Amino acid sequence: MLNQLKQLFNREDLLAASIGIEREGLRVTPEGKLAMSKHPAVFGDKLKNPYITTDFSESQVEIITPNLDSSQKAYDYLNILYDIVALNIEDEYIWPGSMPCDIPADEHIPIAEYRDCKTCQEARLYREELLKKYGGKKQLISGIHYNFSFEENFIQRLYEAEDTHLSYQLFKDSIYLKMARNYLRYRWLLIYLLGATPVFHKTYATECTRYLNKVDEESFTNPGAVSYRNGECGYKNHTDLYPDYSSVEAYAKSIERFVADGMIQSHKELYSQIRPKAKDNTRLLESLKQEGILYIEVRSIDNNPFEKGGISLEDLEFLHLFMLYLLIKEESKEELSNWQEEATNNQRLIAKGGRLEVWLSKEGKEITKTEWALEILDEMKVMEETLDLNKAGVIDEMVKKVCDPERTYAAKITEISKQKGYLQSQLELAEIYKKDAYANRYKLYGYDDMELSTQILMKEAIKRGIKVEVLDRSDNFIALTQGTHTEYVKQATKTSKDSYMTMLMMENKTVTKKVLEKHQVCVPKGIEVFKGQGLELAVKRYANKPIVVKPKSTNFGKGISIFTQGASEVDIKRALEIGFEHDDTVLIEEFAKGKEYRFLVIGDQVAGVLHRVPANVIGDGAHTITQLVAIKNQDSLRGRGYKTPLEKINLDASSALFLKQSDLDFDYIPAEGEVVYLRENSNISTGGDSIDYTDDIPEYFKEIAVRAAKAVGAKFCGVDMMLEDYRDEKAPYAIIELNFNPAIHIHSYPYKGTERQIAEQVLKVLEFNLESDCN
Repeated sequence: MLNQLKQLFNREDLLAASIGIEREGLRVTPEGKLAMSKHPAVFGDKLKNPYITTDFSESQVEIITPNLDSSQKAYDYLNILYDIVALNIEDEYIWPGSMPCDIPADEHIPIAEYRDCKTCQEARLYREELLKKYGGKKQLISGIHYNFSFEENFIQRLYEAEDTHLSYQLFKDSIYLKMARNYLRYRWLLIYLLGATPVFHKTYATECTRYLNKVDEESFTNPGAVSYRNGECGYKNHTDLYPDYSSVEAYAKSIERFVADGMIQSHKELYSQIRPKAKDNTRLLESLKQEGILYIEVRSIDNNPFEKGGISLEDLEFLHLFMLYLLIKEESKEELSNWQEEATNNQRLIAKGGRLEVWLSKEGKEITKTEWALEILDEMKVMEETLDLNKAGVIDEMVKKVCDPERTYAAKITEISKQKGYLQSQLELAEIYKKDAYANRYKLYGYDDMELSTQILMKEAIKRGIKVEVLDRSDNFIALTQGTHTEYVKQATKTSKDSYMTMLMMENKTVTKKVLEKHQVCVPKGIEVFKGQGLELAVKRYANKPIVVKPKSTNFGKGISIFTQGASEVDIKRALEIGFEHDDTVLIEEFAKGKEYRFLVIGDQVAGVLHRVPANVIGDGAHTITQLVAIKNQDSLRGRGYKTPLEKINLDASSALFLKQSDLDFDYIPAEGEVVYLRENSNISTGGDSIDYTDDIPEYFKEIAVRAAKAVGAKFCGVDMMLEDYRDEKAPYAIIELNFNPAIHIHSYPYKGTERQIAEQVLKVLEFNLESDCN
């Protein structure tokens, strides 16, 4: 098959796949004990949130990525979900490993709770039966499930190239069943390479501690241990069950027989290392027989405590290569009848002592772990080279782990457990990951090319179980779906709730002023100046008066010049020239005294208020303004294109004109501690700093902002208001601008002050159900 693949496909074809990851993890206290708190209500209904739910226990979080087309995307999404959960469990951590933390007796382990519905009752009853049959402690073992399928076009082309009498569906089933059989044969290698449960706590299972060594006063291991989760003390059926993988029909019948014999209560209780999955997994066996295999689910993978998301990108890439290997690896024509028993025994030998040189059974003959592992990896190297997959380094790293067991996760976990103790070493990692989640709370892994406001909205939607689909990354266009309700959103606040006319009204500053005046909202007085007409009368009229010169249709502070102390005729002409670079009509307005505040109106209320401090630098007596700007722009919170909480400062013609009013230029060296403002307008988009004033601004001014937004029919509106004294409701005010498509990131993550949950307000206006009915 290897040569056939080489002839049919290129690298992109071979590495195209659908990959999904399910990762379980326990919520724990800072002392390493199982958390007794309920699943966070913010995640909504456990049975409806496609991304964040629970497994057996109320304290056992399960995060589920959507199906993605690369290992990188799956890795990024897994980290997105981890961060969301970590940031929404107060005073708790996500336990990094698969084997449990300090856990109570079975009767005190909280089983997942559900609201009152038929499906919910069935989910609860199933868990209660598992508790009786297996005990609660084994149910708390957590892990990674890796869901994999080839692209349909890949299988279709293989089918067309084969000389077969099979139907397409049976051919497709045969591919996945072959992979499943090969996986069972070679899974021991995966357990050795990715195994990460060589230690367990004394509260897990006292019967498993016989003949084991103490790592510390509270935990146990044995020489060479790799994965207790995949061993005799792990989570398995009471009796080893071996389904028939020869066909979908045979597979379904074997499981039906297990159920009929009372060995398991349903297909869900078959704890095999790999499962064929169907289009409708709620009725798995029927769906498999009717529609065939949709993908395969690998269940052998331990959580990697050294990775925040539970699995490394390198391991995901190796898994992808391993799936290809399972496809091309030919099966023996003289298969032993007990091949599954042999494979299970190999698995347990590796799980118990794989870091030692154990002997395995290969088709009835003994072979050392190292010899067989290198044989498989050599075959994978040939596959990688023949198919030109450009992944040789991934396989080389696995070879190093085979040759040196101290490189394995199991060895490293055993060592840190000896040094710091099992609980403490895991808690320290959990704390690091939670701090990392907070430090990167505004980021959405893998989507950092999109505007930050869009990332924030996507993150909030994912948290709430609202499905997110990116329609156009470069245009920040997404679809949000909850049940049958879908909303299309561009740049976070362009939605169906605002009409096109509303946008046009806010875009046109002249229209905005006239509409606001009709609604008795105070705005600055001024005139329009048209490109090509004589400018002399306008320039003379406003010479030496405090004024603002701005394009009629603009946003993000572009083309605006502000003269708080008045301007010469020459400067006004230059300001008009700058304005005409952005529009054929420019406004000259009276300068409104006071400080500028951005009121973010969402729906019928003010969701946030910011005072925006104009772009500035603080002198050190040594560096020029140009140099100080360069230094300030190095802040990781500053970027370009609205992808970070703050924008980099740009020294342009407007800032040069502003500095000129104070007889300064870019080469000026400010004294130590001297604050130099680089422009009058305070837009964050031009490098300004944001300070939250939401709780300080009186309701009177908030009501004016809402009235202004309603005047133009806006559900999402940025109201820029000048206030001489924000504390005094009787103080003069003026609305200088209304902004359609207002950014939400500046309120969500201000430079100073309280971070606001703006995305939640956006989702409410879009009429998504954010109420929790999970318990």
